[in-house]
Amino acid sequence: MMNDDNFFSINRLVEFGLGMAVARQMTEAMNQALRASHMPGLQTPPLDTQHHYHVILDGLTAGPFSAQELSRLISERKVGKDSYIWRPGISKWQTAASLPDVLRLVALAPPVFTPGEQG
Repeated sequence: MMNDDNFFSINRLVEFGLGMAVARQMTEAMNQALRASHMPGLQTPPLDTQHHYHVILDGLTAGPFSAQELSRLISERKVGKDSYIWRPGISKWQTAASLPDVLRLVALAPPVFTPGEQG
């Protein structure tokens, strides 16, 4: 038996559907506003998998490395935020900390685990 107190009544289903449609429109409007406002420092540029990175390893230039290979070097602790990196599009060698696309990889690397360490 269907009445207005039942969630599955026609009136409740219509209210639910309208509520979902309004919520979806609000979410899309907020997303469009965020995409339209370019706030430097709040947005990290997407990782460009086409870049090939050159790195100073043990005092020598090494590379080119893809973003995936660079990520591996970071997780192996061979490259860190103070490592010098060059890629096409920048004029001189820079530290990883000054390149947002590389710094993001450094920040996402898991911390070093010390045996006996407990969380």
